[in-house]
Amino acid sequence: MKLPVTKFLNHFHWTLIVAFGGAAVLEMILPLPSPKLDAVIILLTATTSIITLARQLPLTGVLFAALVTAFIGGAAHGLSAQWGIAMPFGPVVFNPAAGPQVFGCVAWLVPLLWVIAIFNSRGVARLVLRPWRKVKNYGYRLLGLSTALAVAFDVALEPFATGAKHLWRWQPTKIPLTWHGATPMNYFGWAAVALLIFVVILPYLIRKQPGNPSPPDFAPLILWLGTVVVFAAGAVAAGLWLAVVVDVALAGTVAVLSWRGAKW
Repeated sequence: MKLPVTKFLNHFHWTLIVAFGGAAVLEMILPLPSPKLDAVIILLTATTSIITLARQLPLTGVLFAALVTAFIGGAAHGLSAQWGIAMPFGPVVFNPAAGPQVFGCVAWLVPLLWVIAIFNSRGVARLVLRPWRKVKNYGYRLLGLSTALAVAFDVALEPFATGAKHLWRWQPTKIPLTWHGATPMNYFGWAAVALLIFVVILPYLIRKQPGNPSPPDFAPLILWLGTVVVFAAGAVAAGLWLAVVVDVALAGTVAVLSWRGAKW
């Protein structure tokens, strides 16, 4: 028997997902960029990501994990933006289109993007790895795949943020290889910071009362894929066709692997 709070979170969770879907469709069909709609989508996605996890775990623990994720991710970006150093992501400058800055160094949306990437990447990884839940090294597989999916999320994010929405720009460096301004250092940085976040918040993401395996949860997959589709739509509007191909390839691969895992 489900507790009233759990029932409320389930209903509220699906309401938020429907709202996210509606906002995402508007983002894709509107002829002109809408910064306010972008903000609404980010807020909706981050909130839904938190509520999705809170259906299975204590809300206080999930909220604390979200705060830790936002703080570590935001602080890491603030370090690169404030001092213009190569670590951990590379010298980045936030444009006025990104909105107000937290502590005058990092755009307010960056900590929320980290919550979206971390929470949903872990949820998708759990879906993909369902057939291997009983394997001894399942925890390491989950940690590695969650980190890889977080990096893939950023690969899709960069063309949208820099080329389509002009939220931030990367300062030139001596590294010639870039993906829409971001050097490989950015993705190594994302992997390192994501791994650190997962290790820190891990105690708050483990069910303390083990029972029968829960049915597959498609909500993180919906949010991960939906966000990447929004990124791809922004790339289409900006004429960034290589980014569109990469986004579609990422989304298709993740969808197929998740479906195979869910069928187990």
